[in-house]
This record gives sequence, structure tokens and C-alpha cells, in this order.
Amino acid sequence: MTVTKKFIIDFDSTFTKVEALDILGEISLKDDPEKAKKLQAIKDITDQGMEGKLTFRESLVQRLNILDANKDQISELIASLKRKVSDSFQRNKEFLKENAADIFIISNGFKDFVVPIVTEYGIRPENVFANEFVYADSGKIAGFNEENPLSKNNGKPETIRKLNLEGDIYVIGDGYTDYEIKASGVANKFYAFTENVHRPSVSSKADHIAPSLDEILYVNKMNKKFSYPKSRINVLLLENVHPIGIELMKEEGYNVEVISSALSEEELAEKIKKVSVLGIRSKTQVTSKVLENANRLIAIGAFCIGTNQIDLETCQEKGIAVFNAPFSNTRSVVELAIAEIIFLMRRLVDKTSSMHQGIWDKSASGSFEIRGKKLGIIGYGNIGSQLSVLAENMGLDVYYYDVVERLALGNATKADSLDELLSTCDVITLHVDGRKSNEMLIDKEKLALMKKGSYLINLSRGHVVDVPALRDALESGHLAGASIDVFPSEPKNNSEPFVSELIGMPNTILTPHIGGSTLEAQQNIARFVPGKIIEYINTGNTYNSVNFPNIQLPFLQDAHRLIHIHLNEPGIMARINKVLADYEINIVGQYLKTNEKIGYVITDIDKAYSSKVIDELKAINGTIRFRVLY
Repeated sequence: MTVTKKFIIDFDSTFTKVEALDILGEISLKDDPEKAKKLQAIKDITDQGMEGKLTFRESLVQRLNILDANKDQISELIASLKRKVSDSFQRNKEFLKENAADIFIISNGFKDFVVPIVTEYGIRPENVFANEFVYADSGKIAGFNEENPLSKNNGKPETIRKLNLEGDIYVIGDGYTDYEIKASGVANKFYAFTENVHRPSVSSKADHIAPSLDEILYVNKMNKKFSYPKSRINVLLLENVHPIGIELMKEEGYNVEVISSALSEEELAEKIKKVSVLGIRSKTQVTSKVLENANRLIAIGAFCIGTNQIDLETCQEKGIAVFNAPFSNTRSVVELAIAEIIFLMRRLVDKTSSMHQGIWDKSASGSFEIRGKKLGIIGYGNIGSQLSVLAENMGLDVYYYDVVERLALGNATKADSLDELLSTCDVITLHVDGRKSNEMLIDKEKLALMKKGSYLINLSRGHVVDVPALRDALESGHLAGASIDVFPSEPKNNSEPFVSELIGMPNTILTPHIGGSTLEAQQNIARFVPGKIIEYINTGNTYNSVNFPNIQLPFLQDAHRLIHIHLNEPGIMARINKVLADYEINIVGQYLKTNEKIGYVITDIDKAYSSKVIDELKAINGTIRFRVLY
């Protein structure tokens, strides 16, 4: 016989994101000159009560005295609380309605505002137990029903005892009074609910810490809304990802760990074992050795443009989608390139260095306007082409070279070869990607082809330029200057020393890989990359993935979505549909796209299905990964 599970749920900071009396204080004290002081006092009293440092009745009396509220303000409070229901309760409204007979709200709050909120989620009014306001004839809140057990210490255990509930009793709450239910022996388990507030003194006493209602339903095998709770998605963010990206992941309900520096291959190989989503920038190397341990990894976000630091082929083989931010920092890199052209041609770095040493060197020698000079752009993608437009507007004659056929913008001239570009232009700027074929693209021979007295700028990848050969070209005076933002070997964090043969070279700008390091660029990247990962996890959408077939999917409505990632082999699609046909499952939508390595199939179905269907779909030869969205 199945044992019935009864759920006892707290209201304040559990069912809703807030403490209702705090919100009532915002309303009742809005014109009070000491509003801020009184609201803080209410919050402090609430916290002391929740942590067990103050008896509940003491806490309640003190807060009501400060509030000075009236009955007319309750409707405004209810309207506010309806907008503040906890996200995971909103997501699981279907569960609450289907299990209404076994769900009880037991709160130290007040029925006046609790009942109107929870009944909209299917919870029965007779299953709501809370305090009751007492009003004066004027409508002012004069106190509370002191005979109600919930107005007293240990009121929750007493209330539950009187209910004589049968089955296992599970308590969900954020406060000390919720723990008291378990401590009194009337409940089987206490789940410390931390979605809205985390009280360590309460969590330490819990049977299970629950970052969301999804987590509780998952561990009790009762979740119908999601196949996997978001609180079980572990996110690891490295290399100082912007706080916006961190907050977006946390707001989605993921368990987020942040490390400010890059990790070595050995460190990451160990750390990756429990990670579902990895976020990196340019220094972290996600190698095949790292990916061998990444059995839980769903997606990787490169919070930058390049992805050459990631073994994309192995990610494909393991069904790991990779997303980057190809456009988010374009403008920042372009502006730095423009600034560096001017700085180099005016020898500003040498001049400002001399000034700091007390040397006044007022001279036009070696200083030039950029107008009329020839700029050679190697790599005419997003950055190179935008640089072309801005540079032309500043009076430069623009030439470009790219291995891919690119349409010239404005009056730019396409060079027929790299050698032609190098020997023609006064300034050469590099904007190529990190593919292996670009390694040592500018070597000793290519540097020798550059015009004497010309300048080199590298804002692309460190391994693209032969650094010792560049040093020789600067020392000899063949090049008049250089600006380098990227290096073959870079410190993992800001505490490690920077070492390079270019230190001390004349008219040489050295910057610590900051081409895209502007507030605007980092904010754009921090919004874009998490957005793509969250969309992929929630809907299966792979649009903008750099290693998966790109599918832009409609929103899932009244269906189950089956996601099947497999090797690109003949017959797999037919096998998928045969399994579905064998179980008489109707397909309401299906989407397929392949690349040379893998196939990506999305199937939306409109009926309940046996777990055997999932087992058979997973067992199809060539399957890499399978997951279900509801």
C-alpha cells in the first residue's frame, strides 16, 4: 500500500518571496518620516524570530506595534503579494492543484492575506491555518486572536497534532518555527527552503536543503513540470565572468560556483565531474582530458568571441553544446584598435613615459597624422569589417585580406594576397580567429615583407605572431612600433607575473588582453551567453551554438519535448519514429538538423508515455544524449 505524503508549507519567504508584514510596513509607513528606521526594525525583529533568538509572540507583538496598519491596507498588501509568489511555486502550480487534498499551509502569518494568495494555486481554504487580525472599530489593526495556537510558541506542532493527519508529513519552510515541527516529532522530514532566504541556523537543522520546490518534488519522485530540477544544475563560472551573468544563472535557479581565475587542466579535470554548465573566458583550456571527466556537462559558455580554447569535436561526441558571444565586444575591440593606431603613429607611449621620468621631449620627429595612411586589416569578419568603416571615416585608406571571400564595405580595397597587403600598408592590424592554421601567421619572413617604418597591431590571438621575430624587427628599427594585446602564454590571474620578450621595446604598447574589456562589452556578453544556455536547457534551442546543428524552436505548449542527440548515421530518424509508433504516440511537431558529425532531433508529443519509451529511445545505436522537457 502506498503511503500518502502530506506537505506542510510555510507562507512567508516560502510560498512567497517576502515576509508579508515587511510589505505591509512599506504600505502603512509610506508617509512616516521615520519609515526607513521602522522598516529596518521590523526586519530585524522578523529575522530574530525566524532564527529562534526571539519568541514568536514577542516578535509578533513588537512588529504589529511598529506597523500601525489598518484593514483598508490589506487589499493593497494582497495585490502586492500576488506578484511575489516564489518562482518554483509558480512553475509547479499544476502539482499544487493536483495534490490540493494533501497540501496544508501552516503559517504564523495571517489568514486575511494568506488565503487569497494560496487559493489561486488550488489550495483549499480549509487547509490554511494562520493567525487572525483583530480590528478596532476604526479599522485599525488592534492586535490578533491570542487564543489561536499559531500566535504562541510551538504553535505549528500543536496545530498539526490537532489535524490527526495520516501518512508521512513533510515540512517545507525557511524559519525556526518550521524546524520546530520536526523537532517536536510530528513530521517525518524538514526541508529548509532557501530559494528566497538562507538562514544557516535553520538549514543546519534540516533533513534536506531545498533551493526550490522543484528539488523537493524531484527527490520525492513527484515532479511533473520538469524532468530535472534547476537546483541540481551545477554551474561553474571561471575567469571573472561579469556579475550580470552570475545573477542570471542564479535567478534561473541554478547552483552557481564562481572562481575568479582560470584553472589548470588537472584542476579543471577534477572540478568538472559534478558540473552541468561551464562558463569560461579565453584562458581556460577545455581539453579532451578535461572532457573525459565531464559526464554531467550539458553546455559550455565561452564569455568571449573565440572558442579555440575548447575541444569542440570532443564536445560534439559527448553531446555538449557550446555557445559564445560573437558580436558582443566587437565595438570595444574596434575602438581600441583605432586608439592604438593613433598612439603608435604619434609615439605617445614613449612620450608619456619620458614625461613621467621628468624628461621634456617636445618634437614632431616620428609623429604622423593617420589621415591618408594605408591601413591593412587581416581578417575581415565582424571586427575587421567594423574597423574598416570607422577607420575610413577617420581618413585612412583601408585594405583588407581574408581567406574567406568577403564583401568590401565603403571604399575598402581587397588585397589579392597576404604578402601584397603586408608590403603595401603603413599599419597592419590582425583580427583572425584562433584556428591552428593561423599559428605563426606573422613570422620572421612576413615581418620582413612589411614596409620599413610600419606598425603592427595584434588584437586577435597570441600564437598568431612570432614574438621573438617581432622583438628583432622592433630592435632593428624595421618596424616603428607595435601594439600587442594577446600573447602565446598569459598569466592565469592578476596575481601572476607577466613575462614577455617585448617588455621595454620602443614605441610598443602592451595591454593585458583587454580588447573586449569594457563595461559595455562585458555586460553584453554576460547577458548573451547565459541567455543562450538557459534557452537551450529550457527549450532545446541550439541557435547560435558553435558546434551543434542550429535549430530555432517554437515555445513548447501542451506537449512533452524529446531531445535526441546522435551520431550522424543513416536510419536513426526512422528508428526514433518506429519506437514512438510502436507505443502509439502522436507526434505534434518534429525538427531535425545535422552536421557532418551529429544529428539533433526534437520531437514534441501530446500524450503521456511509458518509461519504456525513454529506455528504448536511449538504447538506439548511435545515441549520444537524450533528455526530456515538459
